[in-house]
Parts: sequence; structure tokens; C-alpha cells
Amino acid sequence: METSAIISLIQESLFVIIVFFGFLVYSMLRGRHYLINLIIGLYFALLISLEFPYYETILGAANTDQSRAILMILVFAAFTIASTTLLGRFLHQGDYDRGVIGIHRKIIYSLAATVLVMTYSFHALPVTELVDPGPIQALFASQNSFFFWLFVPILILFFL
Repeated sequence: METSAIISLIQESLFVIIVFFGFLVYSMLRGRHYLINLIIGLYFALLISLEFPYYETILGAANTDQSRAILMILVFAAFTIASTTLLGRFLHQGDYDRGVIGIHRKIIYSLAATVLVMTYSFHALPVTELVDPGPIQALFASQNSFFFWLFVPILILFFL
């Protein structure tokens, strides 16, 4: 494989790479349990955002598709932060595994969180209005596989 082809593939997959390493750095700084809370918080945020009745009121101020997408993502981020904060009060917050301790589990949990974000990017949030997801779109964009991509992180949480 040529160097230019590898560089092109990396550029097309940059969104996925940034999301994955963002979650990995978060788990290394905060600990594995904080990432688990964030994954569960993403599920709660999806449930809340699917039935949120005030999107049209909030998005009414937006003039372009990009500004509507940004506002919708910000509302979803607010739901995620609120859900994760609430879960942090009830679920165990282990701070004993910061850094590279248990890095194999942190990588797997980061992959699970990345799968959720990629799934949401194609089915629940207008992320594709802002960034080009690249070749990964063929993997996550299918409406038939939406349930299965949502189920994979749950299985990871259950078995790990």
C-alpha cells in the first residue's frame, strides 16, 4: 500500500480516530469507571433527546443547516453531561485505575463509546452535516444495523 493511500485513509477516518482517542484520554485521566458512566449517560441522553419536545423552539433561532446541527449537538451534549453527572452520584467512581493501569479495558471501553458516537452520528444527530465521517459511513449508516450497533456497547459493559 502506498504512503499516499495510507494518508488518505487516515484523513478520511480522522473523525473516528479523534473520538476514540478522546475517550481513551478521558478514561486515562479520570479512570475507567468515569468512562462507563459516560457510556451509560450517552444511552440516557439518546432516550431523552428522542422525545425532547422543545427542539423546534431551540432550533428556531438557527438560520443554516450547520447552525441547526450545532445547536442539536449542543442540546444532546447537555443531556449527556446531565445524565453522566447524575449517574456519577449513584454508580461507583473508582479512581484507582488512572493512567495506563488496566489500559486494555480502557481501550475496549473507548471502542464501545466510539461505536455509540458513530451510531448516533448517523441515526440520531446531524453530525454528518458538520464533518465527513469517511469510509466508516458504510459500516454505521445502515438503518437495519442501528439496533445492533446500540447493543454492542451494552454487551461490552456486561461482559467486561
